[in-house]
Amino acid sequence: KKGLYIVATPIGNLGDLTARAAEVLSAAPYIACEDTRVTKKLFSLLGIGLDKKFITYEDHSEEQKAQGIVDLIKREEAMVALVSDAGSPLISDPGYKLVRRCREQGVPVYTLPGCCAIICALQLSGLPTNRFMFAGFIPNKEKGRADLFAELAAIDTTLVFYETAPRLLKTLTAAAVAFPQREMAVA
Repeated sequence: KKGLYIVATPIGNLGDLTARAAEVLSAAPYIACEDTRVTKKLFSLLGIGLDKKFITYEDHSEEQKAQGIVDLIKREEAMVALVSDAGSPLISDPGYKLVRRCREQGVPVYTLPGCCAIICALQLSGLPTNRFMFAGFIPNKEKGRADLFAELAAIDTTLVFYETAPRLLKTLTAAAVAFPQREMAVA
């Protein structure tokens, strides 16, 4: 059926792609993705043909490209699959503006559940999972990081952040100062 399909992709093991996700990715003539090279490599590894139109849809082009994708779906009665480089689209990745425009203009939106780094990290952490707050990527500047940690220090729930490997040690050091009584896990 026509519409926008939000498709989770594997975050480390190709076997984690659901059969339904593989079916939608194979059937969709248009793929909106952060990095076409990453997505084409994934498709090759999964044995999904590259006979599709790959549309770059990332943070810097999200605003301009959203309406074009909505128009494409409406004009061609098309299926467009939205994927991120790994995991669930819209989770610290672009996409909400596209979903919002689809909703505003009566374009159907479907979601296919699958891999999500937040949930995997929580499951592995051993920390309480009955309540948690996802705070996204940590600012890379020291002041921004300190301000974010100060803002969240009093919140009594498990806090989940994304961080890049090269900045991990610096961030953990700052977190130990900002959250001295909290348990921490890295996943």
